[in-house]
Amino acid sequence: MQRPAPNQPIRAGGIAMTTVTTRPVDSRVAQRAARCEWCDGLKAVAPIAAVLMPVGLLFGALSSAKGLTLLEAGLMSILVFAGGAQIAAMDLWLDPMPVAAIALSTFLINARHILMGVSLAPKTHAFSPRQRFFAFFFLTDEAWALSERRVLDHPLTPAFWFSLAIVIPVVWSTGTYIGARFGNCLGDPCAIGADFTFTALLISLIAGFTTSRTALSAVLASCVTATLSYMVLGAPWHIVIGTTVGLTVAYTTAPRDRVAEAAEHNLITDALSNLDPGAPLDCPSGSRP
Repeated sequence: MQRPAPNQPIRAGGIAMTTVTTRPVDSRVAQRAARCEWCDGLKAVAPIAAVLMPVGLLFGALSSAKGLTLLEAGLMSILVFAGGAQIAAMDLWLDPMPVAAIALSTFLINARHILMGVSLAPKTHAFSPRQRFFAFFFLTDEAWALSERRVLDHPLTPAFWFSLAIVIPVVWSTGTYIGARFGNCLGDPCAIGADFTFTALLISLIAGFTTSRTALSAVLASCVTATLSYMVLGAPWHIVIGTTVGLTVAYTTAPRDRVAEAAEHNLITDALSNLDPGAPLDCPSGSRP
């Protein structure tokens, strides 16, 4: 029996059928797309990496002043990798060691990672289970914020995530090493405002999400309550209270946005239902039925 030519109609039982040929996916296209994702991730994280370096220097200098060796400070940044929680631990680093206080403050400060993980998990459908496991190991405020901003326009891919998520701990650990090694030579980092760089970084990340009424309300409510809680109760309770209030405001204001969208949809539906079915449609040339 002669094989029909590709894309040529054949007849089977009186029904016209067409053979369709498929081409294997060009691996070079996939590789090029992955390289673009890597480049986008590196471009997104570059400004943050520049800001994280002085913060790492600050932590390294603080750890050295508290008596940590170069190895201990480096291992803390590599294994714990908790950013602000590490700096908070240095504030509580006394003799004798208040282990319970350090553990509690570290847990309260890092409890926000639970919320970030819940928010980011539905957007990692392109990740394999193994990739997802390692991805959340590198979860940070900066990586989460950049990824959430990314999914507003593009799907989140492993190439984009790991290109930025791996850079952050490398820069942080490098800054820690330099700060611990040359902390005495650098002088007081707070004298040049290095202690504010981490706060400025987080403010810049938050600014990218204040485009909707819900996000703006949540940010303002969280900032006000966290500030008041810090003045009254002190650290680290202001983080828990500020986060809780921010989530509550976001939850209560989000339905109002959905109601507004539903109202707009109803207006469009009513307008369409009032159209005269017999009226001629203004179709482009060649598209009139």
